[in-house]
Amino acid sequence: MTHEIVFDKPAARREKLITKLYQSAFPTVAKYVSKMGGSFDDAKDIFQDALVIYYEKTLNGDLSPHNGEKAYLLGIAKHLWLKKFKGDRHNLPLDSCTKDFDVTDETEDQPSAVKLMRYLETAGKKCMELLSAFYYHKLPMKDLADLFGYAGERSATVQKYKCIEKVRETVKEQSLAYEDFIE
Repeated sequence: MTHEIVFDKPAARREKLITKLYQSAFPTVAKYVSKMGGSFDDAKDIFQDALVIYYEKTLNGDLSPHNGEKAYLLGIAKHLWLKKFKGDRHNLPLDSCTKDFDVTDETEDQPSAVKLMRYLETAGKKCMELLSAFYYHKLPMKDLADLFGYAGERSATVQKYKCIEKVRETVKEQSLAYEDFIE
């Protein structure tokens, strides 16, 4: 049942309709925003913005919700949240990123490239070349399959996994820890 907000209705009826929309759709929006890591205040802000967009589209006659107002409002709210989340992710202040851990000099406790290479070499020359092409040269799986003569991307993926497992098995057999790779 589609409700339309129209200016010729008395203000009390418009308010009642908005209240009804708020009661029916806000809990769903709040649950979504919470699931996406937002707060209750974020949910209220997003929902209010969605309600304003809904209201403006209704006034302009641009509204045609196919699945009802609740679904329409949830869709707008999801779009607004994703837009806000995408924008906020790139604008975090540095102090908020570093408050949970100690930032130390990067030259301390770096793994030894020589020690790492020794364990990677236990997987064999072909594996070293495959892992290097994937991780260092960032070649896509399709190119790796062609370059190394595999039947397809899936075969290259499986082979890459097997190579990594060989290295893991060596590390496991020797009961190595991160500290064993530090110079």
